[in-house]
Amino acid sequence: MTQALLVIGGVLLSAGMAYGQAETPGIDQGQANQEQRIDQGIASGQLTQREAGRLEQQQQHIDTMENKAKSDGVVTKKERTRIHAAQDKASKKIYRQKHDRQKSRHQ
Repeated sequence: MTQALLVIGGVLLSAGMAYGQAETPGIDQGQANQEQRIDQGIASGQLTQREAGRLEQQQQHIDTMENKAKSDGVVTKKERTRIHAAQDKASKKIYRQKHDRQKSRHQ
């Protein structure tokens, strides 16, 4: 699943660059890392399905923020700061959810 996400992300990134949109390699790498952490949490049973769903929904929101920022071809410092803050918040939430006492029933 992670490889499929990386391939899809690479294709989308390539398509975005073809249209002259702003490049955001740091943001893209952060998103990929967080998706991998969520996938690992599901595989290890550290995340329940509900927790994983909520975390993935948060990642989708960050993707939407990034796409909106790129829509005019330039990602401003303010937009970048907001996206990084959202990524930091999501990262902390992933950590908290993976290290709480809830375990997946489907281990």
